[in-house]
Amino acid sequence: MVNSAGRPITPLVLSSVERAYLERQIRRRRVARSLSERCRIILRCAEGIPSKAVAAELGVHEHTVGKWRRRFLRDRVEGLLDEARAGRPRTIDDDQVAAVIERTLRSTPADATHWSIRSMAGATGFSHTTIRRIWTAFGLQPHRSETFKLSNDPLFVDKVRDIVGLYLSPPNRALVLSVDEKSQIQALDREQPLLPMMPGVPQRRTHSYIRHGTTSLFAALDVASGFVIGKCYKRHRAAEFLDFLKQIDAQAPHGLDVHIVMDNYATHKTAAIKAWLMRRPHYHVHFTPTSASWINQVERWFAELTRKKLRRGVHTSISQLEADIRAFIERHNENPRPYRWTKSADDILSSVKRFCQKAEQTLCSEL
Repeated sequence: MVNSAGRPITPLVLSSVERAYLERQIRRRRVARSLSERCRIILRCAEGIPSKAVAAELGVHEHTVGKWRRRFLRDRVEGLLDEARAGRPRTIDDDQVAAVIERTLRSTPADATHWSIRSMAGATGFSHTTIRRIWTAFGLQPHRSETFKLSNDPLFVDKVRDIVGLYLSPPNRALVLSVDEKSQIQALDREQPLLPMMPGVPQRRTHSYIRHGTTSLFAALDVASGFVIGKCYKRHRAAEFLDFLKQIDAQAPHGLDVHIVMDNYATHKTAAIKAWLMRRPHYHVHFTPTSASWINQVERWFAELTRKKLRRGVHTSISQLEADIRAFIERHNENPRPYRWTKSADDILSSVKRFCQKAEQTLCSEL
């Protein structure tokens, strides 16, 4: 074969394996566009089409077609891949990176409780961008800190299995209620008017506030439906809790067993409460483990109430606060949705076990 200038051109012949590979790369969705284009060039050239015609058909320069044709004839399929580029040589070796990581994990600066990017840069002599890249690569965030609390309840395992069993496999003809109180909800008013949100500017409010009293919300969440029974009280004593139980009893369907999941608060265990429950054998109480409020599903609803209504709410009186809470409950109950409990008791206990082992290893290493 000769080109238009009369120079001989080496025929480009594909094997069946090469042709299948090139066609596969063209069909793939996630292949780089540059590689797909090179494969199309080679396939068209293999059909005996001149480079100039291939260039016009694919919208590239004729020199580009010639380049990849020559690379393919020399190196076959491997010639279509990008060659490694030298780039700028590394200025920090692996040992230096390891030293930064070790220092981040095992030490603190003399004047602070944790390292910052710039304090670590000053201590190591590297630039702050280098420290940022190292921390990002290894997922290190010294500025972040989280809290935890492990339950020391001797019946922790039994209580977890009992309550999670109620969530995942509730008994037939029974009502499962998650009950708790959110106490000391403050009616807060801002000292100055709110500045409304504008394009590019968030809503602003003063950090100082005026207190107008507190209220306590008792709530019962129907685990199966997501329906909430709630009532506000000025105080949260056993007398108020007993009155709330009577509210539950008045609204609960007749003929059903009632399973109540609640914590170990003292007002839940007084003689009057126990006597009231004993007179109603269809009521069954399931106490959560100590320091394990996360297992009580109504806490999830309390978090939703706080985020949507309370945290940024402005209330000039207790009555206004309680009216907003009642309105929130009513709107929630117009379209209630249950929370989906996904972890089995075994999953929870395994997670707690792994956490305890990790904490023990950390303690032993420090000693």
